[in-house]
Amino acid sequence: MASAQIQSPSRSLAASVGGSADDALTLFEALPVETDFARLADPAVYHPLPGDWLVGLADIERSTDAVDAGHYKAVNTVAAAVIAAIANEIPQRDFPFVFAGDGAGFALPPELAPMGRQALSAVAGWAREAFGFHLRIAALTVDAVRATGRDVAVARFAASPDVSYTMFSGGGLAYAEARMKLGDYALQPAEGEAARPNLSGLICRFAPIPARHGVILSVIALPAPNVAVADFSAVAAEILALAGGIDEAGRPVPESGPVMSWPTSGLLVEARATAARSGQPLWLAMVVIFVRSLLSHLIFTFGIKVGAFDPARYRATLVQNTDFRKFDDGLRLTLDCSPQVADSIAERMSDAEAAGIIHGGLHRQDAALMTCFVPAASRSDHVHFVDGAMGGYAAAAAMAFRKAAPARPQPG
Repeated sequence: MASAQIQSPSRSLAASVGGSADDALTLFEALPVETDFARLADPAVYHPLPGDWLVGLADIERSTDAVDAGHYKAVNTVAAAVIAAIANEIPQRDFPFVFAGDGAGFALPPELAPMGRQALSAVAGWAREAFGFHLRIAALTVDAVRATGRDVAVARFAASPDVSYTMFSGGGLAYAEARMKLGDYALQPAEGEAARPNLSGLICRFAPIPARHGVILSVIALPAPNVAVADFSAVAAEILALAGGIDEAGRPVPESGPVMSWPTSGLLVEARATAARSGQPLWLAMVVIFVRSLLSHLIFTFGIKVGAFDPARYRATLVQNTDFRKFDDGLRLTLDCSPQVADSIAERMSDAEAAGIIHGGLHRQDAALMTCFVPAASRSDHVHFVDGAMGGYAAAAAMAFRKAAPARPQPG
């Protein structure tokens, strides 16, 4: 699911219309990959998706209540499960997706649309059965978005030589999310055997990562309605410049990598993911994960190489592969920074809000949380989603949307 090389496009994405799913994904994978994150504030680096592509979304209703109740690991895992369920159906292929902490979004060519809808329904059914979450799910075409004057455009960012993440621009993803929350384009959760998504590789064995510089800051900046693209891009660039002064641009994961705890705090969450795939009783899945996590703990603690797996190399690539900053019709960051830098970012965002450029949300906490998707531990294309451990994106988004609600027009 991750790109191993930085390539140049031979044809535009629009040329994939009428081709096979393999052709469409190949063209997406051939889009140029940006290595300078700051360039992604420029809309010119984005490429419109073909009109017949499917946009899929998922969002946990009342996620802030779940986080407040201490279920932040489960919230992040369900969000990542949407991505894992699709990636496991098209192994070693890249596709556009974004992790939002309490939800996710993706795009797929029309030939893969039935699979995408089925994956959404399966994850929603599993989330309900395993955690009691109501996962809103929806799907619509890019053409349906484009008919409203918005767009779904993508760019690819190389977090490392082995992994790239998709950024979204054009307002289409935000529009689709708003429609989903109104009940439009809704899909139904699966039941019974159909509610068993393939969540192989979705693991949660690392301990929360404490802030090294004072605070883990969750940042969400959304463009205000009808704001000039250049004005929002300028504010985003200024926020990124403030973050750029921090070690590793504020990446919350230290160079040594996170600590693997045992017994893992995510044992029950991972067991529920394993049980979804295997259909085995939850108690048996817990025993299996208990033993596996102990072995993993010993391997990482003592640096034991197992076949092609080298724990030292895995840790090094893990750090580089982390997904802690993104554009998805707005700017979303999880930063390890000093209180002074957090104050500076808050001040700049407040000024931009007063000028009518953005609606922003900030949330401060003491630690970050990592959710991992590892298709094969011996490869370097494993991905690691980072969020604040005590509210994170869900809390920041709640603040941003509260501010946006009076000014933002109803979708339609």
